[in-house]
Amino acid sequence: MILEALGSAVLGLILAWAAAHRLAHRLPARPLVYSTGVAGALFGDFVTHTALGPGSDLLSLLGAAIIAVASLSLLLRPAGRLRRSATA
Repeated sequence: MILEALGSAVLGLILAWAAAHRLAHRLPARPLVYSTGVAGALFGDFVTHTALGPGSDLLSLLGAAIIAVASLSLLLRPAGRLRRSATA
């Protein structure tokens, strides 16, 4: 259980690093990105482990990766400037 949680935290950190490296111009400060990736992965591992029970380590890591990516996607900002219409 401890190794599963540690593995999911490392997975979240790797996913957060990849997102910060690839999408640095669209994400907020790096400490927020890293902590969101780790927290999302730990939460995803907890939810998947609770739903499937013990003995499904690979599926728990898959659930951790899915929730980590979903939580990191919530941090993305629009790529360009927002345009205001003439009527606004």
